Amino acid sequence: MRVVLAEDSLLLREGLVRLLDEAGATVVAAVGDGTTLVTAVQEHKPDVAVVDVRMPPTFTDEGLRAALEVRRTVPGTAILVLSQYVEESYASDLLTAGGGVGYLLKDRVSKLADLSDALQRVVDGGTVLDPEVVSALFSHRRRRDPLGELSPREREVLGLMAEGRTNTAIGRKLVISQGAVEKHISSIFTKLALPPSTDDHRRVIAVLTWLGA
Repeated sequence: MRVVLAEDSLLLREGLVRLLDEAGATVVAAVGDGTTLVTAVQEHKPDVAVVDVRMPPTFTDEGLRAALEVRRTVPGTAILVLSQYVEESYASDLLTAGGGVGYLLKDRVSKLADLSDALQRVVDGGTVLDPEVVSALFSHRRRRDPLGELSPREREVLGLMAEGRTNTAIGRKLVISQGAVEKHISSIFTKLALPPSTDDHRRVIAVLTWLGA
């Protein structure tokens, strides 16, 4: 199994090269940043790219962005993310880009057999996810749905607000009193975390949230 490794720490990179070698893989290139990772994959066409998340220059999510670029430019390359962190940005995009993807936390990879198994599974087109990664991504998905807590009636009210209708028109459309409309709107503001403010127009922000969702 041929591997391209991306890890910015020289010490960790050398340690991972030895660990991957003991796991039965051949590291054909070991690099320290995302840009070089993409170039190395294009050159060597490995079975799998093993990638850290936080690399130069900003040490945020360069590894994940580089992994997405690898999948775009060299389709079929398996990706195994080994990181100390659960980085939510771009992780969902990577995991929905098809099979052959894994995301494990470094401190969970304590046995060579586990690492070897993870590599083989992603190369075979499977998916390997650390339980903590799964939990974080599900939480992120729930947070990304700002309308998830609205009741069906509140969604109707917000939809009519998005159409530019007044409270009176909303009440007439839904055959409810204006007081009921105001209560629904107040509840919408609360659930969307829009407290009273002299600087922001809550009705407009709520409508923008609806349109964005």
